[in-house]
Amino acid sequence: MNTSESDFTDDFKIGFIGFGLIGGSIARALKNISRRYSIIAYDYHKDSPSTDLKAALSDEVIDEVTFSLSSGLPDCDIIFLCAPVLSNIKYLKELKPIIKPTCILTDVGSVKGNIHAAVEALNLKNQFVGGHPMTGSEKTGYLNSYAMLLENSYYILTPTEQTPVIMTQTLFGLVEKMGSIPILLDAKEHDEITAAISHVPHIIAAQLVNLVKCSDDKAEKMRSLAAGGFKDITRIASSSPIMWQNICLTNADSIKRLLDRYIQYLSNASEALASSDGDYLYEMFDIAGTYRNSIPNKSAGLLKKIHEIYMDIMDEAGAIATIATMLASNQISIKNIGIIHNREFEEGVLRIEFYEEDASEKATSLLRKYNYMIYER
Repeated sequence: MNTSESDFTDDFKIGFIGFGLIGGSIARALKNISRRYSIIAYDYHKDSPSTDLKAALSDEVIDEVTFSLSSGLPDCDIIFLCAPVLSNIKYLKELKPIIKPTCILTDVGSVKGNIHAAVEALNLKNQFVGGHPMTGSEKTGYLNSYAMLLENSYYILTPTEQTPVIMTQTLFGLVEKMGSIPILLDAKEHDEITAAISHVPHIIAAQLVNLVKCSDDKAEKMRSLAAGGFKDITRIASSSPIMWQNICLTNADSIKRLLDRYIQYLSNASEALASSDGDYLYEMFDIAGTYRNSIPNKSAGLLKKIHEIYMDIMDEAGAIATIATMLASNQISIKNIGIIHNREFEEGVLRIEFYEEDASEKATSLLRKYNYMIYER
């Protein structure tokens, strides 16, 4: 989609309903684009601003807090709905009679079907562009937000068939300026894709962890030895249970359809084991490996990329401290660091995880300069 400077202006007034990690990060990114953007945030607390919004005011990320939807928001050119999905639908009903016809309504939910249905029922299809920034963190709240959270991440936009082209272009252009990669999808197509590559994998990871938990003995040998491949494919099981409960309930049809297909794939593997079908087992791993290796490692995606390196170190006192000090003295922040005891499927005794790809690359270059053996994933 072609965008131009005429598609949007520095004098935009932008509203936020919901101001946590994603809303705060979007607001920060918008202020980086232009300090002239006027940003107002709604606070459902009726007496004084919440801690997050007080901090945002202090940071000058937002210019105003309103405790009433009818105050300030009717003048907005864009309103970002960043509350939980069901709350966003409730707010749509309240916003409809007060917003101006040219106001663009958008959301940040990872399921699009239900909010699009609500938009259609409310006759708001000519003002709505669904949104889904494919980024996040295990941390929550405005205090953990930062503009770079959106950098080089896919940002799905799902306009309706009645959304004016200029509205889609405007949001598309803003997303580009925020540093994200905008992609246009149909709402149903979006939900089918996210069910396959995000929602079903979270269910699989959670149930695999539960399988090991319930199969373990009293000494918990499975938990003690779990590492390598098991930890890699179950990492996402640590996500917020409330968030994923809501995602599953709001995208149930697509998830169930793909989950049932996955169960059939597992049944096929079980039957191959029962019949010692070596050809099927070889083909299963060969096809999967070839396809998995074709997925670009550096691109953003629904399953957030882990920025990590593995390295060999000597088994001696102070070895880890030396590494940590070296990285810190070069302003390289570490997210996590630890010894890998089960290295059946991976090289390197020490695993270091970083918040950003740039930090991982700088650390790799620095440590190799001092002749450490580094293994990148």
